[in-house]
Amino acid sequence: MKLSEEQMKAIVALRDNLIEQIDRHHDALESLEKNIVILDGLLKESSFKKASEIGKVASKLEENISDSKTSKDSIPIKQGKDGKIIANAFVTPEQLEIVLDETIGITIDTPPFKSFFLDRIIGEMKRKDVQDVESGKIQKESIIDYIINQNGPNIREIIIKNYRQKERINELINTAGWSLTRMLENVSK
Repeated sequence: MKLSEEQMKAIVALRDNLIEQIDRHHDALESLEKNIVILDGLLKESSFKKASEIGKVASKLEENISDSKTSKDSIPIKQGKDGKIIANAFVTPEQLEIVLDETIGITIDTPPFKSFFLDRIIGEMKRKDVQDVESGKIQKESIIDYIINQNGPNIREIIIKNYRQKERINELINTAGWSLTRMLENVSK
């Protein structure tokens, strides 16, 4: 069956509409999942509280839910020499997102991204996690991992899943800042 040009345009429009709906529902699902994490934390916290303190927990719950709906808290990542914000880090219980400023144009191949940030920093964390899996301390699904999202050749965001430890967040954010600063210096040479 051969489709006319008008039918093809309608199919492409329908496809684009479906992708847009998927993105919208994906964002809503993420928000619901974050609310569940908040609720779980509050339930765990409240199970060790006196009955007189439950009112405080309920008001804290309302606060957290409204905060999670409005926006994520961002941690600015600044360029070493001039203090310019080059990226923002967003931390959730599941992942760390490092979103680069739109004006930054650096690629995965810009040193020292692969050699230092991916291989040495995240790679070492991953090797430690693999050892922990082998010794039975953690599940295989809990191994740290990352996704690099790009716009063309340029890095737009780095998503690090299963960081598991607060200390890792600080190390990842600090080393990302150092790496991005060096990368920008290498691009401007």
